[in-house]
Amino acid sequence: MANFYKDNDDIQFLVKHMDMEELATYCEDGFRFSEEFDHAPADAAEAVVNYDLILNSVGELSGDFIAPRGEDIDRQGSTHNEDGSVSYADGIAESLEALGKADVMGFTLPYRFGGLNCPETIYSIAIEIVSRADASLMNIFGLQGIAETINAFASEEIKQQYLPDFAVGKVTGAMVLTEPDAGSDLQACKLRAFQDEKGNWLLHGVKRFITNGCGEVLLVLARSEPDRSGGLGLSLFVCDRGPTVSVRRIEDKLGIHGSPTCELFFDNTPCQLIGERQRGLVTYVMALMNGARIGIAGQSLGLAEATYRVGRDYAASREQFGVPIERLPAVRDMVIDMKISIEAGRALLYETGRMVDIEIAMQKALENPPADKAELKKIKNRSRKVRRLAAMLTPMSKYFCSEMSNTVAYDAIQILGGSGFMRDYPCERFARDARITTIYEGTSQLQVVAAVRGVCGGTLEKYLAKLVKKEYRSDVKDLLDVLAEGTEQLREAIAFVKKSGVDYMDLYGRPLVDVAICLINGYLFLDQASSKVEYQLAVADNGDGETGKTMSMTDRKKIVARRYISQNAATIKALTEKVLTGDKSTFKQYEELIGPVPEDL
Repeated sequence: MANFYKDNDDIQFLVKHMDMEELATYCEDGFRFSEEFDHAPADAAEAVVNYDLILNSVGELSGDFIAPRGEDIDRQGSTHNEDGSVSYADGIAESLEALGKADVMGFTLPYRFGGLNCPETIYSIAIEIVSRADASLMNIFGLQGIAETINAFASEEIKQQYLPDFAVGKVTGAMVLTEPDAGSDLQACKLRAFQDEKGNWLLHGVKRFITNGCGEVLLVLARSEPDRSGGLGLSLFVCDRGPTVSVRRIEDKLGIHGSPTCELFFDNTPCQLIGERQRGLVTYVMALMNGARIGIAGQSLGLAEATYRVGRDYAASREQFGVPIERLPAVRDMVIDMKISIEAGRALLYETGRMVDIEIAMQKALENPPADKAELKKIKNRSRKVRRLAAMLTPMSKYFCSEMSNTVAYDAIQILGGSGFMRDYPCERFARDARITTIYEGTSQLQVVAAVRGVCGGTLEKYLAKLVKKEYRSDVKDLLDVLAEGTEQLREAIAFVKKSGVDYMDLYGRPLVDVAICLINGYLFLDQASSKVEYQLAVADNGDGETGKTMSMTDRKKIVARRYISQNAATIKALTEKVLTGDKSTFKQYEELIGPVPEDL
């Protein structure tokens, strides 16, 4: 039986390498829940065992049940019925039912609602595993963030109304945010929210590009203050899909065919206010979007892992010129770069998840502040620091992982050659599915704009200073000098950007963020190479006839770190020099460079 958790050495190693006991202690609030709920862990060790069991269950279900349905789901797609309802592809409906029966549809919800009360990091790993099996299913499985938002901001009455059904998989949801004229610019949202004479809230208007818009529970961003433009005129509402909500159509898309993307019309739909008026975008949707961005990073990782495995298998078995094509240097280099890029994305995403979990823990601690003033000050300081770090790492992870998944998918097709272009292999499906990841939940360009503020504002510098102080194994310490040189080059580029203005920072945001990611991942790889975790993995047969060879994961990570850091040193130098050119032709010679708008398309 296939198991997408147990067959992935890197995921299993990182689960052991990361301090999951710390995250479990935060999530379990001192393990007080064990007194009320039989399935709640009594200590950190038991919690970590539970996480492993949960991921094993998701891995087995993904490999053995979900993945075999992927191709049929892609070909069948969703159906917009004559009565206005939407039917999932058969495999999506079957997989959702299986996930519900496995009790994994309430990953991060509290025990009192029937949830698993897992850290965000564990949920991100589950998203990656499910996405490797079927990326379109993840778009529904990954919408558990809707339940998280209700739990974080709604009244107790609303929580009791919706969350138990989410936890058992009885309902699915949708983030109903974008409109025909309000995509990335959600401040332009026009859908109207108003109150009748009895004070009941109603919704009226159109929403577009809504993932799983046919879901039973809809979180809707709407303009509740008609006299206020911009974000402060918006509030967040929850409603049921009912007779006043109609699906006008489902989009005919390039990929992720199993996930229906809908256009919705609200005709005076009854709804309930989430939290306070006017905080819909600024507070609630931003929290929802940040969670969704981490989810897309996980989805991207899963897609990249699935695509890499097809490419690697083909490279090892396809012979040309009398040898497997992976013996050819050009192909061998592509395969190595694919593998290391995936591990870099995974390192960055899991570190991001860890920071988000600590941020959530600090927020909860501040809701019930300690009486000791020194302890309270300590919590406030840590909360402020980790909030800024999570705000930088979240868009970085979404940007890096989504762009990486597209590169890996493209390279896998190249390795397969003509076969990769055919539907006989799943690479073309993975490439189509991957393409959306750089677009939805905020384009790569918007992620860069969000991340570069942390890069240039001091958050990155403080984070790198903390990473430098970690204890690393002696035989990789020469690589610290390489990273230090790259950090100094970035510092010089940032100083230049600050003197050149905000527009210049946005113009060169991408190379700055790319350099920052290279440095962060370099340190994370060194940290993995210096891990105290004992983890052995099999080594491929190099043709010497010897089988059963193994090596420690830390020794392998040392090799990964050396290649990654050494090769990226030249990249960092080139990117920072690009920033230092001062070239502003994008602003000054735009029309001359591109010419007039084409008239005949």
